[in-house]
Amino acid sequence: MTEPPEHRPRPDSTYVGYLSRGVDRFRKSVFPKRRALFERLARSQQPKALFLTCADSRVVPALITQTKPGELFVERNPGNLVPVYSTESVGVSASIEYAITALGTHHVIICGHSDCGAVKGILHPEQLAAMPAVARWLRFGEEARGLLQAQHPQGDEGTRIRLLTRLNVLVQMEHLKTHPAVQAALVADRLQIHGWVYDIETGDVWAWDAEQDVFGLFPAEP
Repeated sequence: MTEPPEHRPRPDSTYVGYLSRGVDRFRKSVFPKRRALFERLARSQQPKALFLTCADSRVVPALITQTKPGELFVERNPGNLVPVYSTESVGVSASIEYAITALGTHHVIICGHSDCGAVKGILHPEQLAAMPAVARWLRFGEEARGLLQAQHPQGDEGTRIRLLTRLNVLVQMEHLKTHPAVQAALVADRLQIHGWVYDIETGDVWAWDAEQDVFGLFPAEP
């Protein structure tokens, strides 16, 4: 899936300097223009949505949605996976529970993306021998792979990855509904669940339409 570690170059010692210049620009140029916003956020947060997406560096939730600091509560992990609720898996579950119970978010968005390395790993678990922790984690995507094999057993690699990316989002939406905090909020009509797929190359977002049983361009063009 990736270049073997022994073949990669040594760390770029100048990169921290690059980051430091970014921090300096933020402190001196960006922060002062939004000082009032950050002073308000220093006291509390009231995000409107939990945005659960992949850890991929090319996926930037605030950039994609054009939201300001404090608007999205973000949970990230390889493959935007949501384990079925249990008392043992606490990482993602804790974020979900906190966002809904403590912060009162009214929306959960599960967002997959194109060219996802985790989805490729779900499709080809035999390629994960050198990454046992990744392999264990991606087992939470096995249900999506099973659906792909049942519904679309044939097809080229690119098509199967695209379909699996969408199926994975749908499966994780169902896993989300096993969490007690989510169940309670749904019963009280306090929560909406959304499934998105972000296309890195085009900038398009495709959203799941349950009534039409299809992913459609979001927002829909007039």
